[in-house]
Amino acid sequence: MHGFLDINKPGGMTSYDVIRKLKPLLPRKTKMGHLGTLDPMASGVLPLALGNATRIIPFIKNEDKTYLATMTLGAVSDTLDAWGQISYTGQTRYQEKDLRDILKEFTGNIKQIPPMYSAVHHQGQRLYELARQGITVSREEREVAIYSIDLLDIDNKLDLPAVKIRIDCSKGTYVRTLCHDIGQRLGTGAILSNLIRIRSGDFAIEQSCTLEELLHTTNIEEHLLGIDYPITLIPALSIESPDDIDAILNGRMIKTSTKLPDGIVRVYANNYQLLALAVSTGSSEQSVIKPERVFK
Repeated sequence: MHGFLDINKPGGMTSYDVIRKLKPLLPRKTKMGHLGTLDPMASGVLPLALGNATRIIPFIKNEDKTYLATMTLGAVSDTLDAWGQISYTGQTRYQEKDLRDILKEFTGNIKQIPPMYSAVHHQGQRLYELARQGITVSREEREVAIYSIDLLDIDNKLDLPAVKIRIDCSKGTYVRTLCHDIGQRLGTGAILSNLIRIRSGDFAIEQSCTLEELLHTTNIEEHLLGIDYPITLIPALSIESPDDIDAILNGRMIKTSTKLPDGIVRVYANNYQLLALAVSTGSSEQSVIKPERVFK
């Protein structure tokens, strides 16, 4: 079984929990991998690769994310979200104009310090393992891209104001850290209190299926997306010659007069079956195609 599943992960379980629940539904020894973890408290899009699709993952270029986040003002947390040890700042008053201006300040290329409760490695250990022991270590800043932050809603009727935002960002962005830093800048403090990932690269929540749907389906393959689903922007070459097809499937180079850019290309048999991901090199008259990943 080969392809991608676009899963709408429920809150309260890890990304690995999803894999563990789905394993009994798949043929034995089916390889599985996810395209970026989603925190247990978060819900939303979790793309899962099955079989040969796991070999596509290194070639996926679009890894941007879109989130709907709710941040609660007037509090801070050791985990930067509502699931940690919460302290109340006593500061809940702010001006909406200031909030909007601060959101603009956090748009663009920004630096973030990974939270202690994260899966980042430090000297062979995950940061969250150290954090659970009460250990805090120095972490290096990382640059991430925040393409846009849209203010969707403000609820000031609650004891602690709740601000809902939509975030378009690069891979590696910590939304918990973003909310914390916005709260510090605003002077109220803030924690992430709800998070939904509505897009991960080419995978969108509108096309996703719930874990419950998959667990109760009689044919999981009906929900599978092709192994080339997230790489359609890579140039493609279709070949028809049986000799060329055999060469590609056996990892041998072929030549083509089709004009192709240098770099990775998708190679298909008769515009249908994805045979390989290959490296194209050559002149304007002829390209040499060398297989990198072959899919038999």
